[in-house]
Amino acid sequence: MANRYATLIEDIFFQNYTSDKTEFEFIRDDLVKTATKLNIVLPKNLGDVLYSFRYRTSLPDSIQATAPEGKSWVIRPIGMAKYKFSLTSMPRIIPNNLLAETKIPDSTPGIISKYAFTDEQGLLAKLRYNRLIDVFTGITCYSLQNHLRTTVIGIGQIETDELYVGVDQHGSQYIIPVQAKGGNDQLGIVQIEQDFAMCASKFPLLICKPIAAQFMEDNLIALFLFEEDVQNGIVINLEKHYKLVPPEEVSDDDLVLYRKR
Repeated sequence: MANRYATLIEDIFFQNYTSDKTEFEFIRDDLVKTATKLNIVLPKNLGDVLYSFRYRTSLPDSIQATAPEGKSWVIRPIGMAKYKFSLTSMPRIIPNNLLAETKIPDSTPGIISKYAFTDEQGLLAKLRYNRLIDVFTGITCYSLQNHLRTTVIGIGQIETDELYVGVDQHGSQYIIPVQAKGGNDQLGIVQIEQDFAMCASKFPLLICKPIAAQFMEDNLIALFLFEEDVQNGIVINLEKHYKLVPPEEVSDDDLVLYRKR
């Protein structure tokens, strides 16, 4: 299936690509037309072709080879069943393996730990029960909605894994969209762009702090906080790695170390 997806997306890309372009559009129906031309059997869920290249795997090497140094091609939604190939400097959000870990006493109920999968929903449950969004941001946060689907003008339908609201000691209020990835799925910068757009559209008076979460191991979680930079677009403001452990595994030496950070 992956090879068929690559053949399909390559053909659509090179039908429209020229070396002077930094982005160009296509529509979902182009998948059907190209599949017919190439005699490729499409999956029943047509969106899986695009989802695969947006979140699971990189675009084919033949496509990425056309990108300037320091840039990569990504697929961005721009409306209902409309997309564009676009160049970006940060296509994937990958944890820094050299970053220090912080141990957190695991408050996940035993029955949840026993049956939770290492996928998005399992990760979201561990974030929620351990209040990791509060710990990471320093803001008192509350889960507002899980698996939010909504429509944003100029983008189309978007999906946010979980939406938190929060308040700080000064009374400032926040909207915190969280994107979570487990298993083999990868975090993509396009999801964060969509979250910023959703916050601006639906919650214009709240401070938007998009967060991405990634399982590195079963109980080792990487969290990323993003901000919008005038010159560089969306950038990573903060990255932390939290290790969920039994309370007795947080040693006195750990506590002394954390006081110095």
